[in-house]
Amino acid sequence: MYYNYKYRLDPPEALTETLLYHVDTCRQLYNHVLSLLNESDDIPARYEVQGQLPDLKTWWDDLGDVHSKVLQMVIKRVYDNLSTLKAQKENGHAVGMLKWKPPREYRSLTYNQSGFKLKNTSGRPVLWLSKIGEIPIHLHRDIPESATIKQVAVKQEPSGEWYATFGIDMDKETPEKPGNPEKVVGIDVGILKYAHDTDGYAIESPDFSEERERLERAQRDLSRKEHGSGNWEKQRRVVAERHVELKRKRRDFFHKLSNHYVREYDLVAVEDLDAKGLVELPGNSRNRAGAAWGTFLRMLEYKCEREGTYLVAVDPRGTTKECASCGVSTEKPLWVREHSCPACGFEADRDANAAWNILSRGLEEVGVVHSESAPVETALPVDTPVSAKHVVETGSPTLKERTASAVSE
Repeated sequence: MYYNYKYRLDPPEALTETLLYHVDTCRQLYNHVLSLLNESDDIPARYEVQGQLPDLKTWWDDLGDVHSKVLQMVIKRVYDNLSTLKAQKENGHAVGMLKWKPPREYRSLTYNQSGFKLKNTSGRPVLWLSKIGEIPIHLHRDIPESATIKQVAVKQEPSGEWYATFGIDMDKETPEKPGNPEKVVGIDVGILKYAHDTDGYAIESPDFSEERERLERAQRDLSRKEHGSGNWEKQRRVVAERHVELKRKRRDFFHKLSNHYVREYDLVAVEDLDAKGLVELPGNSRNRAGAAWGTFLRMLEYKCEREGTYLVAVDPRGTTKECASCGVSTEKPLWVREHSCPACGFEADRDANAAWNILSRGLEEVGVVHSESAPVETALPVDTPVSAKHVVETGSPTLKERTASAVSE
């Protein structure tokens, strides 16, 4: 399996200048290749363009300062962007042409297969990059011994921080999924309660109001600066740091919550949400964007694959309206938070009822018969509210002890 491991770099000032020089050279090559492709009638094969690099180096001295694999990956980046554009066009989207990259939009370079090495110099880990040097790296977690590092992408974030992302190929096989999953759960995601599951846990949405307030204050200060001035650049970095702070806390919560569900259950059923489409709907779009359901579901997807857990994404239509006990649909506006079935008298929290429907559909899709796929009582027990802070601190919404391995990676 293929994974990405991300680490913080701490380059000294001299190496920072070298990195910026290499990134800018790659940006210029990207723009040069793009202009050649735009001028040609037929787009040549990528390897044909890569074969022209030795000729370019004869008159473009800066290219000789950059590792050859890095230059090849720049050309691959152009062709990957063209392929993405073509796919969007085939899907009916209105697309234009690729544009030249200004410095603020090109911030990374990639070493593929060679030109990099992890070392231990004087007791501290460093990342050696060909034609750049040794850069101190914060290895906050070890790379598995059985893993093979396929490539390294080095990027400067808008906040000014440098990161290295290792493309890791794991030699071990993916665990087999259980033939008859016993521990199963359905999850309904929302805004008031971030996740409501069929085990009766209602996980509150994390409160990032203070972080948002700091971000908005920084953005107001930025709007008062003269664009392009030294003070404007300083404040722009402050805004970028506020964005990073908010993003890190949100992803930390997602990692710990997704880890819990993946490691505790054999099957996880969720809604197949069009997260982007939901954000574009009018009204309350800010809260829907802040919930970042798409990010959470993607984390569940790759972690379930890694741990050998079923992940079933079901059709979300009608999960709230349909009674989990008898199947009768009942219209209810958004502000009605309780489900009360007029046909069978089943009563439950609105989100708990949806979670049971999601689980029932997930089991049906997998073809598993489960005795607890739907409630039979006229009312479910009172749900257990769990604060987002508890999830962040313990790595789990449950109250039982967790091992260190279950904490977010």
